[in-house]
Amino acid sequence: MTLALKPGTEWASVYGRARAAAPEAFHDDRLLNFWGGRWRREGAPEPAVSPIDGTEIAGPPMLDAVAAAKAVRASLNEHRTWSFASLAERRARVGAAADDLAEHRELLALLLVWEIGKTWRSATADVDRCVDGVRWYCEHIDGMLAGRTPLPGPVSNIASWNYPMSVLMHAMLVQALAGNAAIAKAPTDGGVGCLTLATALAARHGVPLTLVSGSGSELSAPLVRSDIIGCLSFVGGRNTGGAVAADLVESSTRHVLEQEGLNCWGVWEYSDWPTLAEHVRRSFEYGKQRCTAYPRYVVQRALFDEFLAAYLPAVGEVSVGHPLAVTAPSDPLPELDFGPLISDAKAKDLRDTVDDAISRGGVPIHRGELDPGRFLPGQQRSAYFAPVAILEPPASSPLHHAEPFGPVDTIVLVDTEAELLSAMNASNGALVASIACDDESTAQRLAADLQAFKVGINRPRSRGDRDEVFGGRGASWRGAFVGGELLVHSVTVGPPGERLYGNFPSYSLYPPT
Repeated sequence: MTLALKPGTEWASVYGRARAAAPEAFHDDRLLNFWGGRWRREGAPEPAVSPIDGTEIAGPPMLDAVAAAKAVRASLNEHRTWSFASLAERRARVGAAADDLAEHRELLALLLVWEIGKTWRSATADVDRCVDGVRWYCEHIDGMLAGRTPLPGPVSNIASWNYPMSVLMHAMLVQALAGNAAIAKAPTDGGVGCLTLATALAARHGVPLTLVSGSGSELSAPLVRSDIIGCLSFVGGRNTGGAVAADLVESSTRHVLEQEGLNCWGVWEYSDWPTLAEHVRRSFEYGKQRCTAYPRYVVQRALFDEFLAAYLPAVGEVSVGHPLAVTAPSDPLPELDFGPLISDAKAKDLRDTVDDAISRGGVPIHRGELDPGRFLPGQQRSAYFAPVAILEPPASSPLHHAEPFGPVDTIVLVDTEAELLSAMNASNGALVASIACDDESTAQRLAADLQAFKVGINRPRSRGDRDEVFGGRGASWRGAFVGGELLVHSVTVGPPGERLYGNFPSYSLYPPT
């Protein structure tokens, strides 16, 4: 049957609702930057299209370094006032902001669908995690702040596009709750409209947020290297993260740099294949465009036939399609595993990487196809990419040692425990890993030698929420770890001589106090 956009979810309708909800932040067909308590027209709007179908959408208003420096100085002025506000006042204002975000949940989620291609389920979960997390900190922060004061300057936030609400906006509101002004660089790849609406809702309650757009080359000086900044919080890839870390070498600026790693799922002396098959299907949520996705399976060679018998049917069931397409107007939005990748350029790059890996000897064991019945008639589909699995990616391919950040799995076969550990540690550190093994004692022994911050035994691990600690090993992380009181500690000043728990080059890991 022919699909059509669900009425009311068209981009023009969604953008019109955003303008009506926050007219101060949306000027006609362009977005505004926000600093010093005012929405400003400074910045050249950059053209943007939705990855869903190529529809033209509102792009980021790009600032230059001079304007961004003014925004940072304005944030410092707000920070000096806000840092003296009582916790009761901060809690009331941040809590009210969270309530407004919850009230606009559907609209924020629809903006995420159009801007970064999330499915409805994934988009609403992103909003809900932000709201629920902020409310949790509002309830529990008293003890976390005991004996601590705000930083001397605002917190600068630079994050990837994939979780604008549950990572970026959540972090900013918690930073503000802890007594700091917070600055965010809007991701240039998508999510700026959602962040604009969320910032407008929070700003109405006097929460000192700053939202600016611009290229990394223009904004790195004011947002990374400025001595005004009290802490830098970064979420992104290793190349950009490495450049940011290099800028901080001679600096005393607090930092939290979350970078990617090749998260692996090891399979050793294992037999519970139905459970593994369930994981395989669920692992494709949002097209594996997240830092805790598992794109690598390291499998005991003797189990490969059984692994394949479980893996192939599971990956074959993964559903990909238009996130807003329905058969009848009254139908609910589709339950998909994922929609488009972030852009057609990313999809092309991934196709080229896969083709190159195969040409160099990698064995394609699964190549999915897009089902025309999940798309609108004649719609642009250049950003969509069906799941692919490659056996034994060649060492010369990026798929051998780096995270693809897309729906591409690689499988490596091993014969010994030493080979298993070596293959799982291929990327010099990761955020998460898992061991599938029938004997828990064997799994725990193997897990002890994995260079991953979190290791699951017969289950996946994730970034976590609220009081769950999150960090990374090796090159996957630099600086303070976060989660619960550690997130608050990373953006506040404690007793003299305090060493934050984290992954710092100057000393080994310290346990939380």
